[in-house]
Amino acid sequence: MLPKGAPIKITLSGGDIDLVMKTSHELKSVIETIPGADNVQLSVVEGNPEYKVIPDKDKMQRLGLTTAYVGMNLRTAFTGNDDASLTENGTEYPVRIWLDEFDRKNFEDVTHLAIVNPMTTPIEVLQFAMVVQDNSPSLLERLDRQPSVTLTAESFGRPSGTLAGEVITYLKSKPLPEGVKLSWGADIKTQNESFGALGSVLLISFILIYLIMIALYDSYIYPFVALFGIPVAAIGAFLALNLSLNHLTLFAQLGLIMLMGLVTKNAILIVDFTNQLKAEGKHFKEALILAGKERLRPILMTTLAMAIGMLPIALGKGTASEWKNGLAWVIIGGLLSSLILTVFLVPMVYYAVDSIKERFAKKRGVAK
Repeated sequence: MLPKGAPIKITLSGGDIDLVMKTSHELKSVIETIPGADNVQLSVVEGNPEYKVIPDKDKMQRLGLTTAYVGMNLRTAFTGNDDASLTENGTEYPVRIWLDEFDRKNFEDVTHLAIVNPMTTPIEVLQFAMVVQDNSPSLLERLDRQPSVTLTAESFGRPSGTLAGEVITYLKSKPLPEGVKLSWGADIKTQNESFGALGSVLLISFILIYLIMIALYDSYIYPFVALFGIPVAAIGAFLALNLSLNHLTLFAQLGLIMLMGLVTKNAILIVDFTNQLKAEGKHFKEALILAGKERLRPILMTTLAMAIGMLPIALGKGTASEWKNGLAWVIIGGLLSSLILTVFLVPMVYYAVDSIKERFAKKRGVAK
């Protein structure tokens, strides 16, 4: 029986059940060699030996037999029919009708079983069917109307996403046979769906921040300058995750979304104050120098306060703390990198933008 809630779940499906079973066993042996993979199981295994009756439809038609009629007789003979019941003195007794045990012991009993056709002629099974010995699957699974096998595994000491990444790397080097499809389930499926959704949220939040600043600045250029603080924050976020040995989980992605608003604040402080000084008549070079000096202190105060405030979550060791550690380290790393780099990068971009604007203004003046 497959374990419930296994973090790794892979379903292989295809039209050829033998090829699907062979591929699933090969993949199972590969996953068992991956460090951290434990309790690797297949949902379908080879069952007990059995006899299969493979009818010849042409012969059955000539003898006046149908598949349903033959199947019902075989089932009654070897499994029994308990549709009837006997009532005696108010007590109901189930009645099972089947062949005597002496007549259902070996191969010859199956081949020589007589089935009476509608013309009341007894016909032995070997006259219209072939009986072969085979091993049937222990379970019949279907995915998109095709036979399938489910492979599950536990992750021990390593994230399930890391194990899945190694499986994907193996499949890239040795692809599945043609006709066999692979689909992920359980935690990996949830992670893929959630990561895609959070990726869309990151893009939407980036656009919304830009649109809000356009409305506030009444300009398309300066909000773009302020957004340069986000890439440098992402550098620090991923570096902090790496140094703290954390992984890019869903909570870490939520931290990236939070970080977008927090680090943009530093760039806004510089850009907004520079715009104020320019409005007072100062040249943009002088305005940038003054804005950098005046806004360095509030940037240091707010950024360090937020980073220190996240330390208890980042260093927490309690129950389920590993879920929150990644989020905190993303925010701390992003804030510190934005503190160091934004102070230099944003003024440089602002300077480049205003230099280009000044150059175009001079060209227009000369043209006039």
